[in-house]
Amino acid sequence: MSQGLVVTLLGGATLKISLFSSTYVNYVKPGFRPFLIAAGIGMLVLGAVRLLGYFWSPAAGHADAGSEAAAARPDGHTDHDPVGHADHDHGRGPRVAWLLCLPVLVIFVIAPPALGSYAAVRTAGRPVAPPPPAQAFFPLPADRITDLTMAEFAGRAAAAPETMRGLRIRLTGFVTDGEAGAWYVGRMQMACCAADAVAYTARVRGAEAPPPNSWIRVTGTFVPAASAGVPTGMVAPELAAESIERIREPAEPYE
Repeated sequence: MSQGLVVTLLGGATLKISLFSSTYVNYVKPGFRPFLIAAGIGMLVLGAVRLLGYFWSPAAGHADAGSEAAAARPDGHTDHDPVGHADHDHGRGPRVAWLLCLPVLVIFVIAPPALGSYAAVRTAGRPVAPPPPAQAFFPLPADRITDLTMAEFAGRAAAAPETMRGLRIRLTGFVTDGEAGAWYVGRMQMACCAADAVAYTARVRGAEAPPPNSWIRVTGTFVPAASAGVPTGMVAPELAAESIERIREPAEPYE
């Protein structure tokens, strides 16, 4: 019974975060939603079949028949049926198996949030994928503010810093504290799921740091690196802030 209940709860939790809400984007890419819905429906069906098989098992009828036969004997003695007892004991699982339901119930009560500043600090200084060559970046307009993803900002800073020199750039991300009073705006990027997410951060200069893990939209100008040849991801690019706007966490927190 515990197996059927765990599978049923897991299927319900999967549908809760994928079909009835957008919480699934905290864990996987948006393109995985149809697969999550299909998996949730499949687990619900398998769990229901398992539970129905447990409650409607003919073994209960055999047990009742055996009890009636034993009660009908005049001497009141009953025959020992080792096979029947073995089947009954085999169908029962250890009570500790019910603890498997706890992680599933947590999803219903408290859905874990998307990775934020803590994960970004933990991955700080870890090399990320090499940026595309400079020829892959298109020119940015000089007459207006340009919104860039954190990954593109880091890639341009490493491979084509001249494409951002003197231009106004706007970045969106969460606030991360650093060393010696420095603070960063960051965003997590994942290829498949949250387990492979990497952090892209940019140091913000010339402005007071908002509270850690709060989401902001910061506008400023790119600050060229003092030295070239540093591996991508080892040193965060910098942005001289002109304005900072506090915003709500986006519906899709990952890039």
